[in-house]
Amino acid sequence: MARDKTEQPHAVDRHVGRRVQEKRLDLGLTQSALARAVGVSFQQVQKYEKGANRVSASKLFEMAEFMKVEIPFFFQGFKEAQPGLGEEETAGFDHQHRPTKQSVEIARLAPLLPLRNQKLILDMMREMCGESGDEPR
Repeated sequence: MARDKTEQPHAVDRHVGRRVQEKRLDLGLTQSALARAVGVSFQQVQKYEKGANRVSASKLFEMAEFMKVEIPFFFQGFKEAQPGLGEEETAGFDHQHRPTKQSVEIARLAPLLPLRNQKLILDMMREMCGESGDEPR
C-alpha cells in the first residue's frame, strides 16, 4: 500500500535507510553500485536511504548478502523514543544526523589515532562548531 503524500516516513524506515547508507559509504560503494547489485535504480537506493520508500524483505536480504552483514545490522541502534509523563502525543526527538562520506571516514579513522590526538581533534571540531569542551553531552 502506497504511503499518503503527506504521511511522514516511519522511524524504522528512516533508520534502516540510514544504516544502508552508512554501510554503503563505509564500503566505499556508490548508490549505482549498490543498485546494480540488488537490481534497482540508483534513484530507488536514494529513496531507501532517505526512508521515503520502505526496503522490502527480499531487497534487504540481497543488500545484507552483498554488503556481507547480517540483517539485524540494519536495525542496530534503533530505539523508538518513548514519551515522558504528560507527553503522550509528543513525537520523539530524532537527534541523529544523516551521515556523510566524510563523517563516516572520520568515525573510521578516529580510533586509529592516539588518545591525545583524538582529544586535540575533538577540541578543534568543538571550536569549529561553536561549542565549548566543558558543556554536558
